Amino acid sequence: MSFAEQLSRLQAFLDADDLHEEALDYVAAHGYLTAISICPELVPEREWIDALFSETPQYRDDAEREEIESTLIQLRAHIARQLASDDEPEMPCDLDLGDDPDESELRGWCIGFMEGVFLRESVWFEDSEDEVSELLLPIMVASGLFDEQPEFDEMAQDRDLVDSMAEQIPELLTALFLLCNAPDEKPALLKPRHH
Repeated sequence: MSFAEQLSRLQAFLDADDLHEEALDYVAAHGYLTAISICPELVPEREWIDALFSETPQYRDDAEREEIESTLIQLRAHIARQLASDDEPEMPCDLDLGDDPDESELRGWCIGFMEGVFLRESVWFEDSEDEVSELLLPIMVASGLFDEQPEFDEMAQDRDLVDSMAEQIPELLTALFLLCNAPDEKPALLKPRHH
């Protein structure tokens, strides 16, 4: 089975109505896996898979469970490769909150991403709190999770600002990935060493 076929089966599984109401759908899961891939600390597979579903899905059999979990692991690896490459990461949805932000796939993706951040929140902000906060801002605004905070609500009301923030998300992901995963000691070719 090709990766594309595996992904469409994963999508059908995650978008079905019989999962736990807290489980992430396909687009939210993509955001979540993107955050897991960027996280400065490796999150164990079992932990992030269990958190993604909230409670164990009713799989038809062990083979289905194995297929879904292995496709999730492959998707996470695929996202990590994209983030580490020079290409802008592909998004599974339009970079637009549309007329009804709560129904938009981008909002779902951003909520999923923030769920991934919350798994290791302290680690994300440990080293470069200001830069990480700044880079996360468009995702936080688009997620709608922080709208009860006045400054977020104010930004959310400015549709042009929100639209321009949303369009920046792919490049921000690359910047976040580099910030969180670049080795501390750059090779000699890149940076003069100070002895």
